[in-house]
Amino acid sequence: MSSILVLLRNVHKNVHVFNMKLNYSHPKMYTGGVDIAHWSKLSKSEQKVALARDWYVYYSYRNPIDGKLKRQTNIKAGTNIYKNKRDRLKFLKALQRNLVVILEAGFNPYEDNRSLEQQFMNGNDIATQNYNNLQVPIKVTEINKNEPAAATISIPNAFDIALQIKKKVYKSTSFPNFKSNVNRFLKWLNLNGYKNKPINSITKKTIIDYLNSVLQRTSARTRNNTRADLSSLFQTLEDNDIIIENFVKKVNVLKSTPERHKTYSSTLLEAILKHLEENDSILLLFVHFIAYNYLRPIEVCRLKIKDIDLNDKRIYVRAKNSPVKTKIIPDILIDQLPDLSNLDGELFLFTPDVIGGQWETNEKDKRNYFSKRFKKVKDQLGLGKEYGLYSFRHTFITKLYKEFAKSLTPYETKSKLMLITGHKTMDALEKYLRNIDAVLPEDYSKFLKV
Repeated sequence: MSSILVLLRNVHKNVHVFNMKLNYSHPKMYTGGVDIAHWSKLSKSEQKVALARDWYVYYSYRNPIDGKLKRQTNIKAGTNIYKNKRDRLKFLKALQRNLVVILEAGFNPYEDNRSLEQQFMNGNDIATQNYNNLQVPIKVTEINKNEPAAATISIPNAFDIALQIKKKVYKSTSFPNFKSNVNRFLKWLNLNGYKNKPINSITKKTIIDYLNSVLQRTSARTRNNTRADLSSLFQTLEDNDIIIENFVKKVNVLKSTPERHKTYSSTLLEAILKHLEENDSILLLFVHFIAYNYLRPIEVCRLKIKDIDLNDKRIYVRAKNSPVKTKIIPDILIDQLPDLSNLDGELFLFTPDVIGGQWETNEKDKRNYFSKRFKKVKDQLGLGKEYGLYSFRHTFITKLYKEFAKSLTPYETKSKLMLITGHKTMDALEKYLRNIDAVLPEDYSKFLKV
């Protein structure tokens, strides 16, 4: 009997220490450093802090060299695009459940898992069904390469995640163009053998091929703008652990000559202003805001009645490079304004038919409307595409620079001009002045005489 007991003890020891020792730890969820079971007891600020952190699933696997459990790469898989606890937790639980499935099926991050992948991708058993229930499928072979678990999200799903994030970040005027560039790229991918492929099938060479096709259809400038949007897209994917690296940043930028609006000559300026005075008072005032307050056309379109403070002679502008920019209103512009005192502050200053009214359309379309309206004036005066509304800004900044330069040093001139134009640095202003040819030398004929 004693010999049986010894054998039983040895069998018990061998089974529990060796054969029954798991090669992995049960996957756990990290939920921002708080106990998710007590979420309702947390303060709003504590919940906000927890949601500001990355949530993920983590586990350990036994290292074949030393036999110890080693922590593996955290798996986020796009979890953190969800901004509330309910959706984020639901996603994490699905991720955790399916990770358990592939671990139980024999997944080993230190070995080749291609046969296991085929089993999951092609099989019809219960494990495969559970695996496919995950909203963002994890491709086993990619986890083996220590890449982010979401590296094999399909291209459309990855792009959708990035677009959801960008929509919250970009202005309403910028996002449609960004989305359009992304969708054009997706269409090109579908036509060139990438349909339904994972996001990590896109390489730097893919990007180069696509940008070359854009260049053939359009211009170097459009190609560079497309590159910038794709780089922003892939940076978002990298930031959310969906891809390893944003390789679009390594694609070169082509040299391009940007188009710019020419400055009006004094004769042309007089003819345009006279035409507007006689035929289009609304467009004339629109031009005065560009000319006298040095605003961009889209900034004029954003103005509401409440943005015009006639008591303190201030105008509040939502500019391209700052949330709100305060500028003075010169008397020459105040003299052009109609009575605004009885108008609702929420009305837009400029509409197609009246000063101070409702205009329910996006600001980009508003800018395009006034550009097309001004084009009719250009057509009547025989002006080409090199002239536009922006030309008034260039023209009057040039005029102001020349007037200041009569009595001030170049540095004093530019310092004073910076306060008016809104350029943040002297370098930026100097570059702008060079681009519009505001700074020209005096006649040097006397130095050329023999």
